[in-house]
Amino acid sequence: MPELSHRRRLLVLAICCMSLLIVSLDNTVLNVALPSMQDDLDATTSGLQWTIDAYTLVLASLLMLAGSTADRIGRKRVFVAGLVVFTAGSALCSMAPDLDALIAFRMIQAVGGSMLNPVAMSIITNTFTDPRERARAIGAWGAVVGISMAAGPLVGGLLVESVGWRAIFWVNLPVGLAALLLTLRYVSESRAAKARRADPVGQMLVILLFGGLTYAIIEAPAAGFAAVLPFALVAGAALTGLLVYEPRRADPLIDLRFFRSAPFSGATVIAIAAFAALGGFLFLSTLYLQNVRGLDALHAGLWMLPMAVPTFLCAPLSGRLVGSRGPRLPLLIAGVAMTASAVLFAVFDAETSAAGLLAGYALFGVGFGFVNAPITNTAVAGMPRAQAGVAAAVASTSRQLGQTLGVAVVGAVLAAGIGAAGYREAFVSAAVPGWWILAGCGAVVLVLGVLTSGGWARGTAERAAARLEAGEESAVGAGVRR
Repeated sequence: MPELSHRRRLLVLAICCMSLLIVSLDNTVLNVALPSMQDDLDATTSGLQWTIDAYTLVLASLLMLAGSTADRIGRKRVFVAGLVVFTAGSALCSMAPDLDALIAFRMIQAVGGSMLNPVAMSIITNTFTDPRERARAIGAWGAVVGISMAAGPLVGGLLVESVGWRAIFWVNLPVGLAALLLTLRYVSESRAAKARRADPVGQMLVILLFGGLTYAIIEAPAAGFAAVLPFALVAGAALTGLLVYEPRRADPLIDLRFFRSAPFSGATVIAIAAFAALGGFLFLSTLYLQNVRGLDALHAGLWMLPMAVPTFLCAPLSGRLVGSRGPRLPLLIAGVAMTASAVLFAVFDAETSAAGLLAGYALFGVGFGFVNAPITNTAVAGMPRAQAGVAAAVASTSRQLGQTLGVAVVGAVLAAGIGAAGYREAFVSAAVPGWWILAGCGAVVLVLGVLTSGGWARGTAERAAARLEAGEESAVGAGVRR
Protein backbone atom coordinates (compact mmCIF):
# COMPACT_ATOMS: atom_id res chain seq x y z
CA MET A 1 0.00 0.00 0.00
CA PRO A 2 1.53 3.38 -0.98
CA GLU A 3 2.27 5.94 1.75
CA LEU A 4 -0.70 8.27 2.13
CA SER A 5 -0.96 11.81 3.43
CA HIS A 6 -2.21 12.37 6.96
CA ARG A 7 -5.54 13.69 5.68
CA ARG A 8 -5.99 10.72 3.35
CA ARG A 9 -5.22 8.29 6.19
CA LEU A 10 -7.86 9.93 8.35
CA LEU A 11 -10.35 9.65 5.49
CA VAL A 12 -9.58 5.92 5.13
CA LEU A 13 -10.10 5.54 8.89
CA ALA A 14 -13.46 7.31 8.65
CA ILE A 15 -14.59 5.02 5.81
CA CYS A 16 -13.58 1.92 7.76
CA CYS A 17 -15.38 3.25 10.83
CA MET A 18 -18.55 3.66 8.78
CA SER A 19 -18.52 -0.08 8.09
CA LEU A 20 -18.07 -0.84 11.78
CA LEU A 21 -20.90 1.56 12.60
CA ILE A 22 -23.51 -0.24 10.52
CA VAL A 23 -22.42 -3.69 11.74
CA SER A 24 -22.35 -2.63 15.40
CA LEU A 25 -25.47 -0.47 15.14
CA ASP A 26 -27.34 -3.43 13.71
CA ASN A 27 -26.93 -5.39 16.94
CA THR A 28 -27.75 -2.58 19.39
CA VAL A 29 -30.76 -1.42 17.36
CA LEU A 30 -32.03 -4.98 17.10
CA ASN A 31 -31.85 -5.54 20.87
CA VAL A 32 -34.25 -2.66 21.52
CA ALA A 33 -36.65 -4.06 18.91
CA LEU A 34 -36.75 -7.61 20.35
CA PRO A 35 -40.01 -7.28 22.32
CA SER A 36 -41.80 -5.72 19.33
CA MET A 37 -40.51 -8.47 17.07
CA GLN A 38 -41.59 -11.05 19.65
CA ASP A 39 -45.16 -9.76 19.57
CA ASP A 40 -45.35 -9.26 15.80
CA LEU A 41 -43.73 -12.57 14.81
CA ASP A 42 -45.00 -14.63 17.77
CA ALA A 43 -41.44 -15.57 18.72
CA THR A 44 -40.29 -17.55 21.75
CA THR A 45 -37.26 -16.66 23.86
CA SER A 46 -35.16 -19.09 21.81
CA GLY A 47 -36.53 -17.48 18.62
CA LEU A 48 -35.30 -14.10 19.85
CA GLN A 49 -31.92 -15.64 20.61
CA TRP A 50 -31.69 -16.94 17.05
CA THR A 51 -32.44 -13.52 15.52
CA ILE A 52 -29.24 -12.34 17.21
CA ASP A 53 -27.15 -15.50 17.14
CA ALA A 54 -27.89 -16.48 13.52
CA TYR A 55 -26.15 -13.23 12.60
CA THR A 56 -23.22 -13.44 15.01
CA LEU A 57 -22.76 -17.18 14.38
CA VAL A 58 -22.37 -16.80 10.60
CA LEU A 59 -20.21 -13.75 11.18
CA ALA A 60 -17.89 -15.64 13.53
CA SER A 61 -17.71 -18.64 11.19
CA LEU A 62 -16.67 -16.64 8.11
CA LEU A 63 -14.48 -13.87 9.53
CA MET A 64 -11.19 -15.78 9.24
CA LEU A 65 -12.02 -16.86 5.71
CA ALA A 66 -12.77 -13.23 4.82
CA GLY A 67 -9.53 -12.03 6.41
CA SER A 68 -7.32 -14.53 4.59
CA THR A 69 -9.21 -14.04 1.32
CA ALA A 70 -8.72 -10.27 1.57
CA ASP A 71 -4.99 -10.76 2.16
CA ARG A 72 -4.90 -12.98 -0.92
CA ILE A 73 -7.09 -11.28 -3.55
CA GLY A 74 -7.19 -7.69 -2.29
CA ARG A 75 -8.60 -5.98 0.79
CA LYS A 76 -10.47 -3.26 -1.07
CA ARG A 77 -12.13 -5.80 -3.36
CA VAL A 78 -13.42 -7.90 -0.46
CA PHE A 79 -14.45 -4.80 1.50
CA VAL A 80 -16.55 -3.54 -1.41
CA ALA A 81 -18.22 -6.94 -1.80
CA GLY A 82 -19.02 -6.94 1.91
CA LEU A 83 -20.70 -3.54 1.74
CA VAL A 84 -22.88 -4.66 -1.18
CA VAL A 85 -23.98 -7.92 0.46
CA PHE A 86 -24.57 -6.37 3.89
CA THR A 87 -26.67 -3.54 2.47
CA ALA A 88 -28.71 -5.95 0.35
CA GLY A 89 -29.22 -8.24 3.36
CA SER A 90 -30.47 -5.29 5.40
CA ALA A 91 -33.06 -4.50 2.74
CA LEU A 92 -34.24 -8.13 2.77
CA CYS A 93 -34.52 -8.13 6.59
CA SER A 94 -36.84 -5.14 6.44
CA MET A 95 -39.22 -7.16 4.24
CA ALA A 96 -39.11 -10.50 6.15
CA PRO A 97 -42.63 -12.02 6.30
CA ASP A 98 -41.97 -14.28 9.31
CA LEU A 99 -39.37 -15.26 11.90
CA ASP A 100 -37.74 -17.98 9.78
CA ALA A 101 -37.28 -15.59 6.86
CA LEU A 102 -35.85 -12.93 9.16
CA ILE A 103 -33.30 -15.38 10.55
CA ALA A 104 -32.32 -16.42 7.00
CA PHE A 105 -31.93 -12.80 5.87
CA ARG A 106 -29.90 -12.03 8.99
CA MET A 107 -27.52 -14.76 7.87
CA ILE A 108 -27.16 -13.04 4.48
CA GLN A 109 -26.39 -9.82 6.33
CA ALA A 110 -23.72 -11.66 8.28
CA VAL A 111 -22.03 -12.95 5.12
CA GLY A 112 -21.53 -9.32 4.11
CA GLY A 113 -20.58 -8.26 7.62
CA SER A 114 -17.85 -10.93 7.74
CA MET A 115 -16.11 -9.10 4.89
CA LEU A 116 -16.20 -5.73 6.65
CA ASN A 117 -14.75 -5.59 10.17
CA PRO A 118 -11.60 -7.75 9.87
CA VAL A 119 -10.83 -6.37 6.42
CA ALA A 120 -11.36 -2.79 7.62
CA MET A 121 -9.02 -3.44 10.56
CA SER A 122 -6.44 -4.89 8.16
CA ILE A 123 -6.75 -1.75 5.99
CA ILE A 124 -6.24 0.42 9.08
CA THR A 125 -3.23 -1.63 10.21
CA ASN A 126 -1.58 -1.25 6.82
CA THR A 127 -2.50 2.43 6.55
CA PHE A 128 -1.27 3.50 10.02
CA THR A 129 2.20 2.00 10.26
CA ASP A 130 3.45 4.03 13.25
CA PRO A 131 2.58 2.11 16.46
CA ARG A 132 1.38 5.16 18.40
CA GLU A 133 -0.64 6.48 15.48
CA ARG A 134 -2.11 3.03 14.92
CA ALA A 135 -3.10 2.73 18.60
CA ARG A 136 -4.92 6.08 18.39
CA ALA A 137 -6.65 5.00 15.18
CA ILE A 138 -7.77 1.80 16.87
CA GLY A 139 -9.00 3.88 19.80
CA ALA A 140 -11.15 5.90 17.38
CA TRP A 141 -12.32 2.62 15.86
CA GLY A 142 -13.33 1.45 19.32
CA ALA A 143 -15.18 4.72 19.94
CA VAL A 144 -17.47 3.85 17.05
CA VAL A 145 -18.73 0.90 19.11
CA GLY A 146 -19.60 3.45 21.79
CA ILE A 147 -21.41 5.58 19.21
CA SER A 148 -23.40 2.56 18.09
CA MET A 149 -24.29 1.75 21.70
CA ALA A 150 -25.34 5.35 22.33
CA ALA A 151 -27.21 5.88 19.07
CA GLY A 152 -28.55 2.34 18.62
CA PRO A 153 -31.07 2.24 21.48
CA LEU A 154 -32.28 5.77 20.77
CA VAL A 155 -32.50 5.38 17.00
CA GLY A 156 -34.01 1.93 17.38
CA GLY A 157 -36.51 3.06 19.99
CA LEU A 158 -37.58 6.04 17.91
CA LEU A 159 -37.97 3.95 14.76
CA VAL A 160 -39.81 1.11 16.52
CA GLU A 161 -42.26 3.49 18.21
CA SER A 162 -42.88 5.70 15.17
CA VAL A 163 -42.63 3.31 12.21
CA GLY A 164 -42.12 -0.26 13.41
CA TRP A 165 -39.31 -2.73 13.94
CA ARG A 166 -38.72 -3.21 10.20
CA ALA A 167 -37.44 0.37 9.97
CA ILE A 168 -34.37 -0.48 12.07
CA PHE A 169 -32.82 -2.14 9.02
CA TRP A 170 -33.36 0.93 6.86
CA VAL A 171 -30.61 2.78 8.76
CA ASN A 172 -27.99 0.58 7.11
CA LEU A 173 -28.99 1.48 3.57
CA PRO A 174 -27.76 5.11 3.26
CA VAL A 175 -24.67 4.50 5.41
CA GLY A 176 -23.74 1.37 3.46
CA LEU A 177 -24.21 3.13 0.12
CA ALA A 178 -22.12 6.14 1.22
CA ALA A 179 -19.33 3.87 2.50
CA LEU A 180 -19.38 1.95 -0.79
CA LEU A 181 -19.01 5.08 -2.93
CA LEU A 182 -16.25 6.52 -0.73
CA THR A 183 -14.37 3.20 -0.71
CA LEU A 184 -14.39 3.01 -4.50
CA ARG A 185 -13.03 6.57 -4.68
CA TYR A 186 -10.52 6.85 -1.84
CA VAL A 187 -9.34 3.47 -0.51
CA SER A 188 -6.24 2.00 -2.15
CA GLU A 189 -5.97 -1.70 -2.93
CA SER A 190 -3.56 -3.79 -0.86
CA ARG A 191 -2.81 -7.47 -0.38
CA ALA A 192 -0.27 -9.71 1.33
CA ALA A 193 3.04 -10.42 -0.40
CA LYS A 194 2.36 -14.17 -0.29
CA ALA A 195 -1.09 -15.34 -1.28
CA ARG A 196 -2.68 -17.80 1.14
CA ARG A 197 -4.53 -20.75 -0.35
CA ALA A 198 -8.11 -21.50 0.62
CA ASP A 199 -8.74 -24.06 3.39
CA PRO A 200 -12.23 -25.51 2.79
CA VAL A 201 -11.78 -28.33 5.31
CA GLY A 202 -10.75 -25.93 8.06
CA GLN A 203 -13.64 -23.62 7.18
CA MET A 204 -16.16 -26.46 7.40
CA LEU A 205 -14.74 -27.55 10.76
CA VAL A 206 -15.12 -24.00 12.10
CA ILE A 207 -18.77 -23.88 10.97
CA LEU A 208 -19.49 -27.25 12.59
CA LEU A 209 -17.78 -26.20 15.82
CA PHE A 210 -19.56 -22.87 16.22
CA GLY A 211 -22.90 -24.06 14.88
CA GLY A 212 -23.05 -27.26 16.92
CA LEU A 213 -22.03 -25.53 20.13
CA THR A 214 -24.49 -22.65 19.74
CA TYR A 215 -27.42 -24.90 18.79
CA ALA A 216 -26.79 -27.18 21.75
CA ILE A 217 -26.75 -24.26 24.20
CA ILE A 218 -29.81 -22.43 22.85
CA GLU A 219 -32.06 -25.44 22.37
CA ALA A 220 -31.09 -27.38 25.52
CA PRO A 221 -33.71 -25.78 27.86
CA ALA A 222 -36.62 -26.64 25.54
CA ALA A 223 -35.43 -29.82 23.81
CA GLY A 224 -33.52 -31.44 26.66
CA PHE A 225 -29.93 -32.62 27.03
CA ALA A 226 -30.40 -35.87 25.12
CA ALA A 227 -31.77 -34.06 22.05
CA VAL A 228 -28.85 -31.64 21.78
CA LEU A 229 -26.11 -34.11 22.75
CA PRO A 230 -25.37 -35.05 19.09
CA PHE A 231 -24.76 -31.39 18.26
CA ALA A 232 -22.41 -31.03 21.23
CA LEU A 233 -20.53 -34.13 20.08
CA VAL A 234 -20.24 -32.70 16.55
CA ALA A 235 -18.78 -29.50 18.03
CA GLY A 236 -16.24 -31.50 20.06
CA ALA A 237 -15.24 -33.59 17.05
CA ALA A 238 -14.83 -30.43 14.93
CA LEU A 239 -12.56 -28.86 17.58
CA THR A 240 -10.43 -32.02 17.67
CA GLY A 241 -10.28 -32.00 13.88
CA LEU A 242 -9.07 -28.38 13.82
CA LEU A 243 -6.30 -29.09 16.35
CA VAL A 244 -5.11 -32.11 14.35
CA TYR A 245 -5.63 -30.89 10.78
CA GLU A 246 -4.66 -27.21 10.80
CA PRO A 247 -0.98 -27.60 11.89
CA ARG A 248 -0.44 -29.94 8.92
CA ARG A 249 -1.37 -27.32 6.33
CA ALA A 250 1.09 -24.86 4.81
CA ASP A 251 -1.65 -22.18 4.68
CA PRO A 252 -4.10 -23.01 7.47
CA LEU A 253 -7.32 -21.11 8.01
CA ILE A 254 -6.28 -20.74 11.66
CA ASP A 255 -2.52 -20.46 12.08
CA LEU A 256 -2.06 -22.02 15.51
CA ARG A 257 1.41 -20.46 15.74
CA PHE A 258 -0.34 -17.18 16.57
CA PHE A 259 -1.35 -18.68 19.90
CA ARG A 260 2.28 -19.14 20.96
CA SER A 261 2.09 -15.42 21.71
CA ALA A 262 0.68 -15.03 25.22
CA PRO A 263 -0.68 -11.50 24.49
CA PHE A 264 -2.42 -12.76 21.35
CA SER A 265 -3.90 -15.78 23.15
CA GLY A 266 -4.91 -13.56 26.05
CA ALA A 267 -6.53 -11.03 23.72
CA THR A 268 -8.50 -13.84 22.07
CA VAL A 269 -9.91 -15.16 25.35
CA ILE A 270 -10.49 -11.65 26.69
CA ALA A 271 -12.45 -10.79 23.53
CA ILE A 272 -14.65 -13.87 23.97
CA ALA A 273 -15.28 -13.04 27.64
CA ALA A 274 -15.88 -9.30 27.13
CA PHE A 275 -18.27 -9.71 24.22
CA ALA A 276 -20.06 -12.60 25.91
CA ALA A 277 -20.68 -10.14 28.74
CA LEU A 278 -21.92 -7.52 26.25
CA GLY A 279 -24.28 -9.94 24.48
CA GLY A 280 -25.72 -11.26 27.73
CA PHE A 281 -25.95 -7.79 29.27
CA LEU A 282 -27.89 -6.30 26.36
CA PHE A 283 -30.18 -9.33 26.13
CA LEU A 284 -31.11 -9.24 29.82
CA SER A 285 -31.40 -5.46 29.96
CA THR A 286 -33.68 -5.16 26.93
CA LEU A 287 -36.09 -7.85 28.06
CA TYR A 288 -36.16 -6.48 31.62
CA LEU A 289 -36.79 -2.86 30.66
CA GLN A 290 -39.59 -3.62 28.19
CA ASN A 291 -41.16 -6.90 29.31
CA VAL A 292 -40.85 -6.43 33.09
CA ARG A 293 -40.82 -2.66 33.62
CA GLY A 294 -43.23 -2.17 30.73
CA LEU A 295 -41.26 0.62 29.03
CA ASP A 296 -41.69 1.31 25.33
CA ALA A 297 -38.70 0.91 22.99
CA LEU A 298 -37.76 4.61 23.06
CA HIS A 299 -37.75 4.92 26.85
CA ALA A 300 -35.82 1.65 27.13
CA GLY A 301 -33.23 3.18 24.81
CA LEU A 302 -33.01 6.26 27.02
CA TRP A 303 -32.40 4.06 30.07
CA MET A 304 -29.41 2.50 28.27
CA LEU A 305 -27.68 5.84 27.74
CA PRO A 306 -25.78 5.59 31.07
CA MET A 307 -24.13 2.49 29.61
CA ALA A 308 -23.58 3.85 26.11
CA VAL A 309 -22.12 7.27 26.93
CA PRO A 310 -19.22 5.97 29.10
CA THR A 311 -18.38 3.46 26.36
CA PHE A 312 -18.19 6.28 23.83
CA LEU A 313 -16.06 8.48 26.13
CA CYS A 314 -13.71 5.77 27.41
CA ALA A 315 -12.87 4.06 24.10
CA PRO A 316 -10.58 6.81 22.71
CA LEU A 317 -9.03 7.27 26.17
CA SER A 318 -8.28 3.56 26.19
CA GLY A 319 -6.63 3.85 22.77
CA ARG A 320 -4.37 6.64 24.00
CA LEU A 321 -3.45 4.65 27.11
CA VAL A 322 -2.59 1.62 24.99
CA GLY A 323 -0.39 3.79 22.77
CA SER A 324 1.45 5.44 25.67
CA ARG A 325 1.47 2.84 28.48
CA GLY A 326 0.48 -0.50 26.94
CA PRO A 327 -2.65 -2.63 27.33
CA ARG A 328 -2.43 -3.58 31.03
CA LEU A 329 -4.08 -0.53 32.66
CA PRO A 330 -7.07 -0.40 30.28
CA LEU A 331 -7.65 -4.14 30.77
CA LEU A 332 -7.50 -3.83 34.56
CA ILE A 333 -10.02 -0.98 34.53
CA ALA A 334 -12.25 -2.96 32.18
CA GLY A 335 -12.13 -6.13 34.23
CA VAL A 336 -12.88 -4.42 37.54
CA ALA A 337 -15.73 -2.29 36.16
CA MET A 338 -17.45 -5.13 34.27
CA THR A 339 -17.21 -7.49 37.24
CA ALA A 340 -18.52 -4.86 39.66
CA SER A 341 -21.45 -4.09 37.36
CA ALA A 342 -22.58 -7.72 37.15
CA VAL A 343 -22.15 -8.24 40.91
CA LEU A 344 -24.44 -5.27 41.56
CA PHE A 345 -27.21 -7.01 39.66
CA ALA A 346 -26.48 -10.52 40.98
CA VAL A 347 -26.15 -9.64 44.70
CA PHE A 348 -28.12 -6.43 45.19
CA ASP A 349 -30.84 -6.78 42.51
CA ALA A 350 -29.71 -3.43 41.12
CA GLU A 351 -32.38 -3.45 38.41
CA THR A 352 -35.14 -3.07 41.00
CA SER A 353 -34.14 0.53 41.82
CA ALA A 354 -33.42 3.47 39.54
CA ALA A 355 -30.11 4.31 41.26
CA GLY A 356 -28.91 0.71 41.14
CA LEU A 357 -29.86 0.36 37.49
CA LEU A 358 -28.02 3.54 36.52
CA ALA A 359 -24.92 2.59 38.52
CA GLY A 360 -24.81 -0.91 37.01
CA TYR A 361 -25.20 0.43 33.48
CA ALA A 362 -22.55 3.14 33.97
CA LEU A 363 -20.01 0.67 35.37
CA PHE A 364 -20.53 -1.73 32.49
CA GLY A 365 -20.19 1.13 29.99
CA VAL A 366 -16.85 2.17 31.50
CA GLY A 367 -15.58 -1.40 31.46
CA PHE A 368 -16.62 -2.13 27.90
CA GLY A 369 -15.26 1.21 26.73
CA PHE A 370 -11.79 0.34 27.99
CA VAL A 371 -11.65 -3.26 26.74
CA ASN A 372 -11.90 -2.95 22.96
CA ALA A 373 -8.73 -1.03 22.06
CA PRO A 374 -6.28 -3.31 23.95
CA ILE A 375 -7.91 -6.39 22.40
CA THR A 376 -7.50 -5.13 18.86
CA ASN A 377 -4.09 -3.56 19.29
CA THR A 378 -2.65 -6.63 21.03
CA ALA A 379 -4.02 -8.95 18.37
CA VAL A 380 -2.40 -7.16 15.41
CA ALA A 381 0.52 -5.18 16.87
CA GLY A 382 3.00 -8.03 17.24
CA MET A 383 2.16 -9.83 14.01
CA PRO A 384 3.86 -9.42 10.62
CA ARG A 385 1.95 -6.94 8.44
CA ALA A 386 1.44 -9.68 5.83
CA GLN A 387 -0.61 -11.57 8.43
CA ALA A 388 -2.61 -8.53 9.54
CA GLY A 389 -5.85 -9.67 7.90
CA VAL A 390 -5.80 -13.11 9.49
CA ALA A 391 -4.75 -11.79 12.92
CA ALA A 392 -7.49 -9.13 12.84
CA ALA A 393 -9.98 -11.77 11.72
CA VAL A 394 -9.14 -14.02 14.67
CA ALA A 395 -9.74 -11.08 17.02
CA SER A 396 -13.03 -10.25 15.31
CA THR A 397 -14.05 -13.91 15.34
CA SER A 398 -13.42 -14.01 19.08
CA ARG A 399 -15.69 -11.02 19.57
CA GLN A 400 -18.53 -12.48 17.56
CA LEU A 401 -18.13 -15.93 19.10
CA GLY A 402 -18.22 -14.33 22.54
CA GLN A 403 -21.39 -12.38 21.76
CA THR A 404 -22.98 -15.52 20.30
CA LEU A 405 -22.16 -17.56 23.40
CA GLY A 406 -23.21 -14.76 25.75
CA VAL A 407 -26.70 -14.54 24.26
CA ALA A 408 -26.96 -18.35 24.00
CA VAL A 409 -25.83 -19.14 27.55
CA VAL A 410 -27.57 -16.28 29.35
CA GLY A 411 -30.73 -16.78 27.33
CA ALA A 412 -30.75 -20.50 28.09
CA VAL A 413 -30.21 -19.86 31.81
CA LEU A 414 -33.00 -17.27 31.81
CA ALA A 415 -35.42 -19.56 29.96
CA ALA A 416 -34.70 -22.43 32.36
CA GLY A 417 -35.16 -20.17 35.39
CA ILE A 418 -38.47 -18.73 34.27
CA GLY A 419 -39.93 -22.08 33.20
CA ALA A 420 -43.70 -22.12 33.63
CA ALA A 421 -43.72 -19.23 36.11
CA GLY A 422 -45.00 -15.78 35.23
CA TYR A 423 -42.47 -13.80 33.18
CA ARG A 424 -42.65 -10.58 35.17
CA GLU A 425 -42.74 -12.29 38.55
CA ALA A 426 -39.83 -14.68 37.88
CA PHE A 427 -37.49 -12.54 35.77
CA VAL A 428 -35.34 -10.92 38.47
CA SER A 429 -34.60 -14.18 40.33
CA ALA A 430 -34.22 -16.16 37.07
CA ALA A 431 -31.66 -13.63 35.79
CA VAL A 432 -29.34 -13.95 38.84
CA PRO A 433 -27.34 -16.94 37.46
CA GLY A 434 -26.94 -15.00 34.22
CA TRP A 435 -25.51 -12.00 36.07
CA TRP A 436 -23.04 -14.29 37.85
CA ILE A 437 -21.93 -15.64 34.48
CA LEU A 438 -21.31 -12.07 33.34
CA ALA A 439 -19.36 -11.37 36.55
CA GLY A 440 -17.18 -14.37 35.71
CA CYS A 441 -16.55 -12.93 32.26
CA GLY A 442 -15.37 -9.69 33.84
CA ALA A 443 -13.05 -11.61 36.16
CA VAL A 444 -11.52 -13.38 33.14
CA VAL A 445 -10.76 -9.97 31.59
CA LEU A 446 -9.13 -8.83 34.83
CA VAL A 447 -6.98 -11.91 35.45
CA LEU A 448 -5.80 -12.37 31.86
CA GLY A 449 -5.17 -8.63 31.57
CA VAL A 450 -2.56 -9.02 34.34
CA LEU A 451 -1.08 -12.32 33.16
CA THR A 452 -0.67 -11.54 29.45
CA SER A 453 0.65 -7.97 29.53
CA GLY A 454 3.98 -8.29 31.37
CA GLY A 455 7.57 -8.83 30.28
CA TRP A 456 7.28 -12.61 29.95
CA ALA A 457 4.21 -12.25 27.75
CA ARG A 458 5.91 -9.70 25.50
CA GLY A 459 8.82 -12.11 25.08
CA THR A 460 6.50 -14.83 23.83
CA ALA A 461 4.97 -12.36 21.36
CA GLU A 462 8.39 -11.43 19.97
CA ARG A 463 9.37 -15.07 19.53
CA ALA A 464 6.06 -15.93 17.86
CA ALA A 465 6.36 -13.00 15.45
CA ALA A 466 9.93 -14.00 14.59
CA ARG A 467 8.82 -17.56 13.77
CA LEU A 468 5.96 -16.28 11.64
CA GLU A 469 8.21 -13.89 9.71
CA ALA A 470 10.84 -16.60 9.21
CA GLY A 471 8.14 -18.92 7.90
CA GLU A 472 6.84 -16.26 5.50
CA GLU A 473 10.34 -15.49 4.20
CA SER A 474 11.19 -19.15 3.62
CA ALA A 475 7.86 -19.69 1.85
CA VAL A 476 8.40 -16.68 -0.40
CA GLY A 477 11.97 -17.80 -1.10
CA ALA A 478 10.77 -21.25 -2.04
CA GLY A 479 8.22 -19.72 -4.40
CA VAL A 480 10.91 -17.63 -6.09
CA ARG A 481 13.17 -20.68 -6.55
CA ARG A 482 10.34 -22.61 -8.15
